[in-house]
Amino acid sequence: MAGLLHLLLLLWLLAPTAAKRRPTTCVLTASLQGKWDYYNHGDLIIGGDLHLQTFFSLSVLNFQIDPSRHSFLTAVESKNYQQFLALVFSVKEVNEDSNLLPNITLGFHIYDNCQIERNISLISFSLLSTRGQMVLGYKCDKQDPLLSVIGGHNSKSSIQMASIFSIFKVPQWNWVGLLASEDDRGQHFISSLMPMLKEKEICLAFMEIFKFHDLVTRAFTSPFSFNAWFKAEVVILFGESSSNAYVQLAASIHQHSGITTFKNVWILISHSKLTVKGYRDLLKVMKPFHGALHFRDHTRDLSEFSQFLLSLDPLNPQGDFFLPLWWESVFECKIPRSNQIPQRGKHPCTGKENFQQIPPLMFERSMTGESYNIYNAIYAVAHALHAIYGSRVRQAMMRLGKKILNVQSWQILPYLRNVQFNNSVGETISFSEDGLDSAHYDLLNWFWFPNQSFVFVKVGHIDPGAPPGQDFTINSDAIVWPIKHLPTGSIHKYKTAGFRAKDLSILRKFQYKLKNSAINLSHTERHNAAHCDLCPEDQYPNKDKNNCIAKKIYFLTYEETLGYILAFLALFLSLITSAILVIFRKHHDTPIVKANNRDLTYILLLSLLLCFLCSFLFIGQPRKLTCLFRQSAFAILFSLAVSSVLAKTVMVVLAFMATRPGNKTRKLLGKPLSNAIVLACPLIQAVLCSIWLATSPPFPNVDFHSLVGEAILECNEGSASMFYTVLTYLGFLALISFTVAFLARKLPDSFNEAKFITFSMLVFCSVWISFLPTYLSTKGKSMVAVEIFSILASAAALLACIFFPKCYIILLRPNLNCREHLMRHKNL
Repeated sequence: MAGLLHLLLLLWLLAPTAAKRRPTTCVLTASLQGKWDYYNHGDLIIGGDLHLQTFFSLSVLNFQIDPSRHSFLTAVESKNYQQFLALVFSVKEVNEDSNLLPNITLGFHIYDNCQIERNISLISFSLLSTRGQMVLGYKCDKQDPLLSVIGGHNSKSSIQMASIFSIFKVPQWNWVGLLASEDDRGQHFISSLMPMLKEKEICLAFMEIFKFHDLVTRAFTSPFSFNAWFKAEVVILFGESSSNAYVQLAASIHQHSGITTFKNVWILISHSKLTVKGYRDLLKVMKPFHGALHFRDHTRDLSEFSQFLLSLDPLNPQGDFFLPLWWESVFECKIPRSNQIPQRGKHPCTGKENFQQIPPLMFERSMTGESYNIYNAIYAVAHALHAIYGSRVRQAMMRLGKKILNVQSWQILPYLRNVQFNNSVGETISFSEDGLDSAHYDLLNWFWFPNQSFVFVKVGHIDPGAPPGQDFTINSDAIVWPIKHLPTGSIHKYKTAGFRAKDLSILRKFQYKLKNSAINLSHTERHNAAHCDLCPEDQYPNKDKNNCIAKKIYFLTYEETLGYILAFLALFLSLITSAILVIFRKHHDTPIVKANNRDLTYILLLSLLLCFLCSFLFIGQPRKLTCLFRQSAFAILFSLAVSSVLAKTVMVVLAFMATRPGNKTRKLLGKPLSNAIVLACPLIQAVLCSIWLATSPPFPNVDFHSLVGEAILECNEGSASMFYTVLTYLGFLALISFTVAFLARKLPDSFNEAKFITFSMLVFCSVWISFLPTYLSTKGKSMVAVEIFSILASAAALLACIFFPKCYIILLRPNLNCREHLMRHKNL
């Protein structure tokens, strides 16, 4: 799937609401000053703010006359015209698909902003107004129902458009993070990149941030000021295509001055593109960039698009104002016009010129990454509309031939974020919750031949969705270097404006490959291996980055202090529970044991004993069986303990209610009710655990990434939702037990455990409420220790609060363990 990275802005505009059209129309006098647009009617319109021409001012701009009256030098960016064609082609292809949007025709309205900020503003204003007029945010008729706008790859224009549209509360979907103002970009770039360079032990030969139009002046007046560039064998170039044009021109002028010759390896990021005005300039401009490495948006070849290019006819452009301009610029001919005198030195265009003659740097015959992004963007809009029209009511209206055009932005945006489809070449297009797609890049090597031909050679690929170690591939043998030896120990960079957040991740991966992979960056014997690879997952590089060290195994063991203490506590509490069980069994005929339901007491003690013992399943190396059963055992045993407490409390309440004359609750007393509670509550928990084990069972896992230099052996819970469902049910039982015990706390003390149960359940709930945030904020052995401590603490609270008072009476105050004492308290 292509990384839709040059689409820096996708704006969803408010469509006109459905209303009965009034017979009167409003009269607007203002008009858009920009002339460079291409409009094709449709039921829904997709706008485009792209860049075909570049205007260079020949005079100083001032505030005395309108800027549009100044003299400009025009240059057609022939390579960018493919983006125009991609938008037209994708809209045409969608309209021809009768299954995607039946009875709906998409149109388009494309503007050329000419890289003039004033035009960018005017285009934004025009899109918010009726066509041909300019009253912001107001459309006085139902013409031109604009649905979306696709912005160009220039982040500066995208920021400007976003600021305008945000005033009118227009929802915006930024496909990449944008930077701050132009003045802050350089400092932001430097402060973000410097720690990465330091981490990889990369030294800087030079660092410059300045205005780019000064480069051309420096190339003529101060050619020696570029000497610092030659200290670096690798130059990383960030910038918009407009600013890169100045770097390109300055490098070309300096190269042909004869003072020094560039032998740098240029590294260009996705949106860095060099501009060539004509074929004659190709040799002069490309020579300094021979051997450059270029990260470009991933693309796939569409044969239908190539056929579409062959169908273009500049003599019959069908409303496309840009096609004749582009044709004249690329083929260096002149299209005959009835109202113009033919220019000397240029032959007339026939419309049959051969595309094979166009150098690829000027115009690529296959679809570029930027055009591929536009193609996928148009289809994403179409599929979102298809999802909206998929409702039954809308389908019925469509079958009746009625067109539904009142699509609002708040309706289509959720569909767009959830869209997922396969495009015509079989790649899956989808987006994250933030509206971002995974960025794919092709790494191209630029190679210039002495016979004045030029080619792009793909030498690598970035796929973030690939397995680790395969997300960045590079074929160093296929790279043609501008120097005879490989680049040496340090990477250096040259900064231009337009840095974006995604570039850091690209650069970080590329730097790591340059430092540790097939492109070897050191002359020393220690670093000069024939081939360097990333360390395996179970190893990490040493300080010198020349060897891999095995990661330490990290899990809670019995040998360490923490594991020893927890195991001792579990064993100690288990022995105390066993002792209490023996005491109660030995004194089973005494009144205090009989009064508190002996069977439920034995079940509660046995369940608490097993709860303490299940802690040992969490200590030691995680294995398949221990991971599979430890959470389920804990959940079922605690459910049994809490249900026993609940049953004891319910039986106490019913016993006192049965003493009232005529009360029918006496029938409920006995073992059937208590047994039903003790069996039913854990059974529900057992069913939940069975579903958990059957669908997504826990399994042993190794986490290599959370801790540096250590591999965490852990039990992956399989399904986090099921784990928290089990905990929720346990909390539900505890809350019911606490509520019933709290309501029964004022019953006579001798027969009543409710006060002790209330306090024990209060401690129990407090432990597990504090468990959740602590559990989520820890990793490895600490996370396991937190759960073990919660198990021991909550079970110990039940044991101490409920049974210690009884043991005190049985062992130390046997005189109170008699029927007369109990009856005396009852009468009180």
